Amino acid sequence: MNDAILILSSSNKIPLIEVLRETVPQMKLIGGDVSSEVLSQYFVDKFWKMPHLQNMGLEEFVLYCKQQNIRFIIPTREGELEHFARWKPLLKQVGIHIMISPIEGIRYTSDKILFAQKLIANDYPTIPTSQTFNGLHYERFVIKERFGAGSKNLYLNVLPRDVETFSKTLIDPVFQPYIEGTEYSVDVYVMQNGKAKGAVVRERIFVVNGESQITEIAKKPHLEILAMQVAETLNLCGHVMLQIIEDLEGNPHIIECNARFGGASTLSVKAGLDSFNWFIKEEDGESLDNFPFKPVQTPLKQIRYAKDLIL
Repeated sequence: MNDAILILSSSNKIPLIEVLRETVPQMKLIGGDVSSEVLSQYFVDKFWKMPHLQNMGLEEFVLYCKQQNIRFIIPTREGELEHFARWKPLLKQVGIHIMISPIEGIRYTSDKILFAQKLIANDYPTIPTSQTFNGLHYERFVIKERFGAGSKNLYLNVLPRDVETFSKTLIDPVFQPYIEGTEYSVDVYVMQNGKAKGAVVRERIFVVNGESQITEIAKKPHLEILAMQVAETLNLCGHVMLQIIEDLEGNPHIIECNARFGGASTLSVKAGLDSFNWFIKEEDGESLDNFPFKPVQTPLKQIRYAKDLIL
């Protein structure tokens, strides 16, 4: 039986499944989700309707993985990262490998206050983030939840007079200045030794609900270097993604970091960031020195669109 990859929270992440098919065709793909109504079940080799994490122990999870010959796991949802970061060393002991950062790095990336404090302490160009708007004299505000993915419950370009009203709709709001400019996503692969192997910059041209529907590769070496340095400073591992905005004067401002594979990160794989193969080779004990990062030189643009599957 071929080794299998488990895609956690597979949901409707068809582009991720298709990229895995292309890059690791020797692997059986298993999608896992707590809902049985997800589209991904029609695109994987096997679908697992998983119990909710709070209802599933490590022993039950390992048993399923062993039964299905699952050796590798790809998490895709913010809310599951800390849970599986705790399990990572225990899973590794039984030969199951998950592409996830150490728990310290997960906590820095999931808490926007800790994230800003850590980066400011290391002199990175980071958007200031506060738990209170009192005393802040910004022309426009960004208001978001302190924890979790930044695209959820996000208010952009808020006038000072409306800040209090919007903030009351959030559980634990944080406040940032609104900065006009061009927004980029930077995908980075960080090796097990803590060193970044490569980065790909994508310009976010058209965004819906926090996810790029149109994105294209951008030649921004200074942002590549910045993102790799930040990923190393945060003690991250595997595939991670940073959001950076360049203001109208060309100055970068780091917004946040998602310590996982992003929705439009598939374009970066096409551009040469071979994260899944690198992850598997590292876990199999191979040195990545023999597998250099070769960025594609051809301009690439990705458009995400609806498509029918007829069965």
